[in-house]
Amino acid sequence: MANNGRDLKLTSFDDIFSTEETRQEAAIREKVQMIPLLELHPFHSHPFKVKDDEAMADTVDSVKQYGVLVPAIARPMENGGYELIAGHRRHHASTLAGLSEMPVIVRNLDDDQATIIMVDSNLQRESLLPSERAFAYKLKLDAMKRQGQRSDLTSSQVGTKLLRADEILAAQASTSRNQIQRFIRLTSLVPPLLDMVDTKKIAFNPAVELSYLQQDEQISLLDAMESEQSTPSLSQSQRLKKFSQEGSLSPEAMRAIMSEEKKPEQDKLTFTGDKLRQFFPKSYTPQQMEKTILILLGQWQRKRQQEVSR
Repeated sequence: MANNGRDLKLTSFDDIFSTEETRQEAAIREKVQMIPLLELHPFHSHPFKVKDDEAMADTVDSVKQYGVLVPAIARPMENGGYELIAGHRRHHASTLAGLSEMPVIVRNLDDDQATIIMVDSNLQRESLLPSERAFAYKLKLDAMKRQGQRSDLTSSQVGTKLLRADEILAAQASTSRNQIQRFIRLTSLVPPLLDMVDTKKIAFNPAVELSYLQQDEQISLLDAMESEQSTPSLSQSQRLKKFSQEGSLSPEAMRAIMSEEKKPEQDKLTFTGDKLRQFFPKSYTPQQMEKTILILLGQWQRKRQQEVSR
């Protein structure tokens, strides 16, 4: 029997002019859900501290008045509930404000995807502690490297992601590969020494050198510092590192180094990247910042010379 066309299924207008990608996006379009605070749990390796400081008090006041304006991001947990990926401070502020739930976008993410989103949502904060930045860089770099090793990527993608992960991270963080690695070195410090870096009792550069000491050596160094009531300078830290690498860093050697009288650093002037960053566009690299500073200093010097010669 001839087909009269009654069973013929025609392609719709939308199907003709939409791509598979847009159809998939439409199928997984995210919705904001109101989820009880008790069902939201901290990210398993969250390196950022949620503090009850003045900024948190301001956030609590805002939540009380307007609610949570920006939804958090979470992923489902195997045993029920949700793991927070972005929004730990908003969650804490909601708790302090007396709320029972908050808006959340739920996504199905693997560990590496969740880690990268978690780090990126916090790295833009202005006042990060050295320890927070150190562990954030390490977590994200490790996740980026693991993504580069995925078998479902092409060989060129694997090579780019695996070999240049630190370059990509440095560009995203507007810093250098070397500075990324120096911050990551801080994760090798024992907690008491790392706390001293956060509280500015030990400067960043000496702390990087101390991170090369074995953990038992770092613990012995804490005793030597307590005994001599002194913290290591950069030159002292470099010598401690050298003795450690030579296998001759004894407690006696530590106390001898820490008992030395430090020379005053009268002519030393240091600017951190955080202090300078406020004067430059976010896209500027450290090299571009340095070049601009030198140009402006040259112009200032010439102007002063002209004023003196008048």
